[in-house]
Amino acid sequence: MESRSVALVTLGCARNEVDSEELAGRLADEGWTLVDDAAQADVAVINTCGFVEQAKKDSIDALLEANDLKDHGRTQAVVAVGCLAERYGEQLAAQLPEADAVLGFDSYVDMSSHLRAVLDGHAPASHTPSDRRKLLPISPVDRQGADVAHPGHGDVREPGATDIASPASSPRVIRARLDGRPWAPLKIASGCDRRCSFCAIPSFRGAFVSRRPHDVLAEARWLGQHDVREVFLVSENSTSYGKDLGDLRLLDTMLPELTAVEGISRVRVSYLQPAELRPELLDVMTETPGVVPYFDISFQHASGPLLRRMRRFGDKDSFLQLLAEVRSRAPYAGIRSNVIVGFPGETDQDMAELESFLTQAQLDVVGVFGYSDEDGTEAETYGAKLPDHEVADRLAHFQSLAEQLNEQRAADRIGETVEVLVEADGTAETDDGEVRGRAGQQGPDVDGETILEVEPGSVAIGDVVTARVTSTIGIDLVARPA
Repeated sequence: MESRSVALVTLGCARNEVDSEELAGRLADEGWTLVDDAAQADVAVINTCGFVEQAKKDSIDALLEANDLKDHGRTQAVVAVGCLAERYGEQLAAQLPEADAVLGFDSYVDMSSHLRAVLDGHAPASHTPSDRRKLLPISPVDRQGADVAHPGHGDVREPGATDIASPASSPRVIRARLDGRPWAPLKIASGCDRRCSFCAIPSFRGAFVSRRPHDVLAEARWLGQHDVREVFLVSENSTSYGKDLGDLRLLDTMLPELTAVEGISRVRVSYLQPAELRPELLDVMTETPGVVPYFDISFQHASGPLLRRMRRFGDKDSFLQLLAEVRSRAPYAGIRSNVIVGFPGETDQDMAELESFLTQAQLDVVGVFGYSDEDGTEAETYGAKLPDHEVADRLAHFQSLAEQLNEQRAADRIGETVEVLVEADGTAETDDGEVRGRAGQQGPDVDGETILEVEPGSVAIGDVVTARVTSTIGIDLVARPA
């Protein structure tokens, strides 16, 4: 069979990155050549994001940009996959004829044949969207083993039940690295059972399903064999892990096993729901060597009445108490969160409560989003919508406040000792002569970085360096090896 080349372009979150690397593993196993540059590929596969309006626009722009390559590059076809394709399917195909195919999650396991069909002029029918929550039983314990696609979960069959010859070291691991970073996201679950009134993710990602611990550990071992030093555990809701396997304590027991994997220096947990964050899990996260002192907690707001309208739990006082419990265990922990402003019915009192919370919380990073209607969500039907200009004003105010508070929080770390995973050794043209990495308190991509005061090339990518913070640049830390 003629060898064809494919480039995967990933937009959105770290969960999408896992999905792209699984697709890359499947395609490599089917004889496809993986290339970095879409202009050098026969097919450009765009793994889209469908989270918020700006992410949708970015995904469409990426599809149009890839389509332009067909006029002056090797590229013969552009295929849309990912959340935007899953969420809108036929509608996206009708509005964006530049995409030669729009394929949903159910197509991933047979992506090779679909791409070959596209190149042969026989593109499969565009994906027909549906509410993926309805594909699985209501009871979480009845969901394991259901014949439903979960991107990023690999092959869920027992090794003896499959003849897939994965390029990985285990028949359970289907993945190919698409970058040389010393860290990698590792999916522990997919979907969400929460019904936040503003969020459409469960409708296209489906109900919550955990990966079995031995599958997670097998993939961690594979990553450790492929130069990964930090695994970043991702899901839509990590604090629900194990509930469909009959044991909510599975993350507690799996974390020490992950830190013991050969080659893995540290483990990071993302996306914790405050209402589900148990004291026992806090204990394990703060007492297990190798689990970094990092808490990604989804607060969304701090006004109790507004949170009820969001179909969420908690308020300013309960959140501050939770933060106190984290810091009583790990005084130097890094804590990040996201908040939404301009939600329908948000009052001046609600905003004052949020501002008071953020001022007291001392969060390392706060992502601030302005509310916008999402198709099919409960909040889309709410009254008391704020004018766009008012949402924009509130967004600008809280973004400015968050920037000031986060920079102050970084400055407060001067004098602290941190463990820095080196990600740039200062020798590449893109490094600008700086040695950079991330402290345990800094999550990938969006939480700032640490500049190490060492000579370029004196440490290697993937090293973990103990250093003392000497100064800051915005939210970035500057540190000198201890």
